[in-house]
Amino acid sequence: MDLVIGIDGGGTNCRAAVATADGTILGRGKSGPANIRTDFPRARASIIEAVEKAFAEAALDAGHIASTPAVLGLAGSNVGTYREQLNAALPFSEFQVESDALIALEGALGEGNGAIAILGTGTAFMARREGAVRSVGGWGFLVGDQGSGARIGRDLVEQALLAYDGIRTATDLSRSLMGAFRDDPGDVVEFTTTARPGDFAAYAPMVFEYAARGDALGQEIVSRAVADIDASLDALRLVDDEPVCLLGGLAALLSPKLSSRHQVRLRPPLQDAVGGAVSLAARRFRSGRVAVA
Repeated sequence: MDLVIGIDGGGTNCRAAVATADGTILGRGKSGPANIRTDFPRARASIIEAVEKAFAEAALDAGHIASTPAVLGLAGSNVGTYREQLNAALPFSEFQVESDALIALEGALGEGNGAIAILGTGTAFMARREGAVRSVGGWGFLVGDQGSGARIGRDLVEQALLAYDGIRTATDLSRSLMGAFRDDPGDVVEFTTTARPGDFAAYAPMVFEYAARGDALGQEIVSRAVADIDASLDALRLVDDEPVCLLGGLAALLSPKLSSRHQVRLRPPLQDAVGGAVSLAARRFRSGRVAVA
């Protein structure tokens, strides 16, 4: 049988699947972060590890990886020359690199009209209408990713330091964050020196937890994130009854908080982003590249 590979590489983890040429998934694998812009060597290692695990789950010889075509949806691939760097770094016989948003769109909607919002460590928004694709955001943690876990966590760290200095009113949430650093602002600053988006995002669940208890700071941070997501969905300029699928680790927490104009559009995704990458690979490499008995 002919094989294809689909890969979804994000800021927190990388997931891969090996499938038959018609898109039937045989095995899946998961590994660490795979944002090629923020840490290229680690991303490459995560991609290969996830694929090897997928082949192992499917009981397929890993020796076939090098002769199997792949579609990779990778965070950070929408800017710079990172796609070109991958040409010499990956083992696949043939591959195409897309944004993580595009494979998520394909997985959630198939080939239909509508939009997706990826709400995880980072954020990205994309819509498709009659084959034409429009994207919003996805510019990375330092200048984008509004409404993301990373930005929510970063906002908490910032506000906790402001409260420590007496600039803002301290709350149970800000005190809890400082307690995690022994109430030492120097430790907080040391953390931020090397922290990656996923490290900040690790504090996002704390924000939602305290917001649910009525903590004023938690509610303020969550409200800001929701407003940013609403604004990004507005920018996609959806019409009529075009659906919206929310994806990513924060989707379940944020979906009930969106404005009513977006609530009415929400639909469950048809499949996940890895499934979207597999579907794209199956269409683009129909002739197959490797036959496995």
